[in-house]
Amino acid sequence: MKITGTFLDEITFDIPSANWGPAQWAADFDAMRAIGIDTVILIRSGLRDRMTFDSRVLPKYRAMRPAYIDLVDLFLTQAQRCGMTFYFGTYDSYHYWHSDPELEVRINMELADEVMARYGHREAFGGWYITQEACAFDERLMVIYEKLALHLKALKNVPTLISPLMLKEVTAAAAHPHPEMLAPDALAGVGGFNDLAGYERNWDAAFQRFSQYIDAVAFQDGYVAMTELPEYLEIDRRLARKHGIECWSNVESFERGMPLNFLPIDWRNLRYKIEAAATAGCDKLITFEFSHFMSPNSIWPSAHNLYNRYREWQGV
Repeated sequence: MKITGTFLDEITFDIPSANWGPAQWAADFDAMRAIGIDTVILIRSGLRDRMTFDSRVLPKYRAMRPAYIDLVDLFLTQAQRCGMTFYFGTYDSYHYWHSDPELEVRINMELADEVMARYGHREAFGGWYITQEACAFDERLMVIYEKLALHLKALKNVPTLISPLMLKEVTAAAAHPHPEMLAPDALAGVGGFNDLAGYERNWDAAFQRFSQYIDAVAFQDGYVAMTELPEYLEIDRRLARKHGIECWSNVESFERGMPLNFLPIDWRNLRYKIEAAATAGCDKLITFEFSHFMSPNSIWPSAHNLYNRYREWQGV
């Protein structure tokens, strides 16, 4: 299998900005196309007080910084030029989606209305990405997924994607990679688990809940041990088939657990994860995230080498 999709992470959260302009982004889209990428996913349209375009909606809810350049327009233009499908990622308040999910939904519904009026006619606009990441069956997130996905599909009936965390163990005490963002009771609705059987039961319930309005699920593959990954991927694929959802895999192209977060992944680890996803029968492979960790244009020299190793292996 090939990696055929990538997130676009500009409104970066925990990785450095590349500080690219339109010419650098155009060159990177060319590099994506050269290895067969046909899908690009804006990981978020805004985060806290930052946004990818000068929205009129977001400043109604909090003070926002100016966008300076319309990245949504830029990415749609490059996606159309390269024959790619663009997925629009929702806004992450970094606060309300656990403490007040109804408000998170309301902000995003208004934003989606604005986005449709501004960009909905664009040829490359072919999907929605709900950026809020589930780690388990959480009633707050189920509310967001259900209400927001239904609204998005009513605006434009194109596929909707989520990318949850593939965690081995979830407890009410520590169930999120960024617990500082959670309210004290934020995990009250999470069903805990600490083994494969619990993982399957938990996500079976979650899939049952959102199967009517989520079209594809791409679990992040970096949270479990490499040797355990095939078993988790097999469960993901089986549950997706059971509930009629496409099973994608988010094959992370950065290394977790290094003294310095985050660096491009060791090529051997990336190949192992691609082969594990292929063996499990995943429908599509996407990555977080090409431009920083796999691109020949990356700020990290080791990403240039990773791109070359991948191209050699794929024969492209």
